[in-house]
Amino acid sequence: MGALPVFRWRLAPDGYATRRQLRAHGLRPGGQNVAAQLERPRRRRGPLVAYLYRVDLAKPVRPMTPGRWAALAKANAARRICPACRADAGYVIPTSLGTCVTCAYPDPPNSPRST
Repeated sequence: MGALPVFRWRLAPDGYATRRQLRAHGLRPGGQNVAAQLERPRRRRGPLVAYLYRVDLAKPVRPMTPGRWAALAKANAARRICPACRADAGYVIPTSLGTCVTCAYPDPPNSPRST
């Protein structure tokens, strides 16, 4: 088993692409192994690494089916419901709060809003 070819940042030959580059062209790796890697040196830490896949072995992205669209809509709707008050917040609830902003920061009793 040989080592992966390593290229310097922005110097990869044609025919290789990262996952994001493949997706931009409507492709996916399709089960192939990593073909090469890019390394970007940094001064105080280890290099940044990006994995490359062969474009000629990439497959087209699978289309979204109606069932997948429905499952995605249901999952996104669940992210909008506050677990404390069970109301639709109208936005995706931040994981840092865990609840809607109203439940996370209730008005103090002496605030001008409560009078």
